[in-house]
Amino acid sequence: MSLQRRFLVYLIAIHVVFAGTAFFLLRDRPIGFLAVEVAVVVSFAIALRLLSSLFRPLEIIRSGVDFLASRDFNTRFPAVDYPELGPLVDVYNRMAEHLREERIRGEEQERFLGKILQVRPSGVITFDLDGRITRINPGAEEMLDVGRGEAAGRRLAELASPFALALGDLEIGETRVVPLRGRRRIKCQKMAFTDRGFSRAFVVLEELTEELRRSERASYEKLIRMMSHEVNNTSGSVTSLLRSCRRYAGQVGEVDREDFEHAIDVAVSRTEGLNRFMSTFADVIRLPAPAPEPTSVQALLEESRTLFQDECVERNVQWVQAVDETIPPVLLDPAQMQQVLVNVVRNALEAIGENGEIHVEYRRRRGRAVLVIEDTGGGVPPEVRDQLFSPFYTSKSDGQGIGLTVVAEILQGHDLDFSLEDAGEGRAAFSVVFP
Repeated sequence: MSLQRRFLVYLIAIHVVFAGTAFFLLRDRPIGFLAVEVAVVVSFAIALRLLSSLFRPLEIIRSGVDFLASRDFNTRFPAVDYPELGPLVDVYNRMAEHLREERIRGEEQERFLGKILQVRPSGVITFDLDGRITRINPGAEEMLDVGRGEAAGRRLAELASPFALALGDLEIGETRVVPLRGRRRIKCQKMAFTDRGFSRAFVVLEELTEELRRSERASYEKLIRMMSHEVNNTSGSVTSLLRSCRRYAGQVGEVDREDFEHAIDVAVSRTEGLNRFMSTFADVIRLPAPAPEPTSVQALLEESRTLFQDECVERNVQWVQAVDETIPPVLLDPAQMQQVLVNVVRNALEAIGENGEIHVEYRRRRGRAVLVIEDTGGGVPPEVRDQLFSPFYTSKSDGQGIGLTVVAEILQGHDLDFSLEDAGEGRAAFSVVFP
């Protein structure tokens, strides 16, 4: 029972007692009894009026508490005639107005921040106290290769990708550059913020690929130009002198003449081989900008299959192909894209050696055309995984690292996402995602 009801019961009880006492004491004196009963009624009416006035401020206070509990900051109390309550009503009205303005400002800032995160190319991920993803923008979803809304409520370890696992290993305050599919490099920063008194983590992902690529390209272009200039000038002069010397073979004794001519020929051949060696490096920096035109990827795959058909037979390598013929042509430079396929298949055959398989698949995934070339050549060792598309990197003892460098340059020139990853069970998978 509320305090107001208890007080009302008390008033009724005490006035009933007074009325009953007056009846027993004054029942023989009607006028006196009537006067006392009138006084009791008047007293009860005055008491009810005072009770209402007394509890009116409490009703207002209780209403204010209910409004605050329901986060209703729009309701205001009118001015009251009670001196004790007037200042309290004024304070409540000012406080409610301030809270309403703060809520509106917070909602506007949150909407503004949300719009920025939606259009920002960098990735942003926020987590709850249990490490589950509470918010992720499209940039981060693209890097994690998840669909819209698929990552919410999950831990990074549950996404089961090397990039997500690397993010999960970050400590608060740590910054790390993490590789992502091919030559992409992402700067990852993990920080914390305070939300309602609790510390929560968030990660900012910033793409560094293009910046690093420009820096790398500028460095190796300068080096290759300098080397080509020096080697070509020197080898050209040396070759000319060697051929001039060969004209004097007739002046050499018959016993030594054959050895003399052979030595000159070997020196000329090695010098020309040095020129060809440098030419392969120079071809990378002379690679022209792509000239896109509607191109059938299916047709390019069929041409590659025909080109390597005899070699596959010699090596006993099975070519397994699954192609979706309904995918429309893509804007590509056909000659450059054919060069990509040749280099990738050549690497696959060299990795396999003999007795293996090459699986080629061209299908739609999440609305985009994806080409995957998978081989059984032993997979991608962890120690070379992060270096695969570094300029001129090779794990072969006699390799130059030109093939994948050219592949990377062509695909980046087309602005295509690509990767070379270990597919498990001794398999390596090269993939290209088309628009």
